[in-house]
Amino acid sequence: MKNDKINIIEKAVRISVVAHKTQTRKGDGLPYIMHPFMVALKLAKYNFPDIVIAAALTHDVLEDTDFPIEKLREELGDEVLEIVIAVTNDDTLPWEEKKKKYIETVRNGSDFAKAVAVADKIHNLESILIAYAEQGPKLWKKFNQGKEQKFWFENGVLKMLKETWQHPLIEEYEKLLAKERELK
Repeated sequence: MKNDKINIIEKAVRISVVAHKTQTRKGDGLPYIMHPFMVALKLAKYNFPDIVIAAALTHDVLEDTDFPIEKLREELGDEVLEIVIAVTNDDTLPWEEKKKKYIETVRNGSDFAKAVAVADKIHNLESILIAYAEQGPKLWKKFNQGKEQKFWFENGVLKMLKETWQHPLIEEYEKLLAKERELK
């Protein structure tokens, strides 16, 4: 796919579409590709640069697919790869350790990594709120951990973001978390 005439966002779209082609979302069963597109659109709304949009489009390819890290570097460059790595969970660790490491990695990452992380979390929460309206409490059974553990993690991400970065996305995230906490 090496083609220097294709811009970085189109390259990222192509990578993400191919890498996630057989996947669906946990909560609603929609094609997975919708998620990276929505994360990227959220960041485009705030005029983040193309490398951030490209990272948003590919933020889950290393974690959730077998797409090679070196191929991602070759296609999108070191800056995009650095952001993607910062928001990638280490699935070799137990759940709680993995989430603590994620929070610390994002804390120590660039503001661009924080932007992708919070946009990812915002879209996840938006999806959960929609799915909950359709499915009710049975939605929580589709996730690896219960809602209390999920709330613990989300609150940890929010705390870290408020301590390390200032952006309107954080307030949007906080409002969605408050809505999620009201769910049974």
